[in-house]
Amino acid sequence: MLVFITGATSGIGKSTAEIFAKNGYNLIITGRREERLSSFKKELETTYKIKVTTLCFDIRESAAVESAIASLSAENKNIDILVNNAGLAAGLSSIQDGSLSHWERMIDTNIKGFLYTTKAVSNLMIKNGKGHIINIGSIAGKEVYANGNVYCATKHAVDALNKGMRIDLLAHNIKVTAVNPGMVETEFSVVRFDGDEDRAKKVYMGMEPLKPEDIAETVFWVATRPAHVNINDILIMPTVQATATNVIRK
Repeated sequence: MLVFITGATSGIGKSTAEIFAKNGYNLIITGRREERLSSFKKELETTYKIKVTTLCFDIRESAAVESAIASLSAENKNIDILVNNAGLAAGLSSIQDGSLSHWERMIDTNIKGFLYTTKAVSNLMIKNGKGHIINIGSIAGKEVYANGNVYCATKHAVDALNKGMRIDLLAHNIKVTAVNPGMVETEFSVVRFDGDEDRAKKVYMGMEPLKPEDIAETVFWVATRPAHVNINDILIMPTVQATATNVIRK
């Protein structure tokens, strides 16, 4: 079995790669940080005795996505599972004060990059007559919160695309699953606040958020259901979080 994971150098993507590797799956891992990819590949292959292929590219660049996936060997084009994990938030501002560069970064990554990767890999799956696409969404794709406008819009787009691709790929024996987390402590908030680690820490202050491995375990669970079972959509939250903004803090 072969699993293709985007954004695998940190957070949910990294934990997802680890759980599949631990269970004997071969991997194709992608990211923009080549040094991290190479180091992670070595670690996974040494620890779990599996095969790992790395692809270093920016999913926002359609030509780079196409070129990277086209470069795969015939064996590595037999992708069983695609985990669309790469995504980000940039900024937390009202619509009237929003940064155009933040908006473009989120739209280019969360929607366009997501689509570029899905198109390329789904066509390989269609040739193989089977596959499973697992998309990492967000509570932000289910509801909108103050100052989350464009980020929430991109995740609502992913939520709609989950449904659309499930319909389009039904005849090709390709499953589509959405895994939508609430608050997960990763580099997410550091990226959102342009590297401001002090501000990022405050997001999770006084509460116990989800961990990347919690989401990875969920991804692995949906991927290992029997062939006749598809988990369409999961919303997974920390116990102390009820909605995007209703959180109990100590």
